[in-house]
Amino acid sequence: MAAMGTETSSSTEWRPQRRVMRRFLAGLIRVAFALLARFHVEGQENVPKEGPFLVVANHFHFADPLAVIRAVRQPLDFIGGFRMPFAPASVRLLPRLWGLYRVPRGEEGFARAALRSAEMTLLAGGVVGIFPEGGSWTNVLRRPRPGTAFLAARTGVCVLPLGIDGTDRIFPSLRHLRRQPVTVRIGAPIGPFRTSDADRTGRDRLEAIGDAVMRAVAELIPEDRRGVYSADPDVRRKAEAVAAYPWERANRRTPPRSQPNVREGETHD
Repeated sequence: MAAMGTETSSSTEWRPQRRVMRRFLAGLIRVAFALLARFHVEGQENVPKEGPFLVVANHFHFADPLAVIRAVRQPLDFIGGFRMPFAPASVRLLPRLWGLYRVPRGEEGFARAALRSAEMTLLAGGVVGIFPEGGSWTNVLRRPRPGTAFLAARTGVCVLPLGIDGTDRIFPSLRHLRRQPVTVRIGAPIGPFRTSDADRTGRDRLEAIGDAVMRAVAELIPEDRRGVYSADPDVRRKAEAVAAYPWERANRRTPPRSQPNVREGETHD
C-alpha cells in the first residue's frame, strides 16, 4: 500500500497530496472557527519549520482534527477513522475530502497497513497527525493506544504535542448565542525516542513512549481535563471509570452505550 503524500517511484522525497483541496478546506476551517469560536494558538514558534515530525493531541470532540489543521500550518497527513457519529454531515465528509490513512475498528490488517503508510510518509520527511487516545468518547485524557508510540519508535522522529481546550463546548455555547473560546497550546517537540532494534516495538517500551507523549499533552490542557495523567487523585479516579477503550469487546461493531461524560465517537488509533 503506497503512502498518501509519498511518491510511488524510487524517490523518497515527500510530496503532499491533494494540495489544492487541502488548501481550500483549510481556508473553510479558518472561516468556520472565526465565525463559531474565539480561536487562539499559543506556542506557534514550537512548530518545526519542516518535517518529519509527528503531531499528537488530546481528543475530546469531533472538531479536534479541524483545530489541529487550523493551528499547525504544515501540510498534514492524518491517520484515523472515518466514523464520526455525532458530527454534522458536512464534517463527516471532511476526512474523505482531506484524505487520511484509514484505521477501521476491529480490522487489524487495515490498521497495520495504515501505520505502515504513515511510517513511510514520516521516513520520507512528511508530517503526520494522530490522536493517541483512539477516539473521542469522553472529555478527559485517557491512556494511549499503541499506534503513536509504534510510529515514534519505528521512525525516530520528534513528536509535537498539542493541547486542545474548548472544542467540546462550541455548540453548547452557540445555543446561548456565545462564541466559545478555543485554545490550542503547542508544546516544545519531544524525542526522538531512541530505541534498539531489539526493543523498539516491545510492549513495555511502547507503553513508556506512549505515557511520555500523553504527559506532554497533559501539561498543555487544564488540570481538570488531564484525566488519568492528573496530579489530582480524584480526577484520576473519575477518569479511570471512563478510560477503557470502548470498542475492545466481542462485538466490535456495536457502539458503546452512553454514560456520564462518555459519548460515541470516531477512532484515531
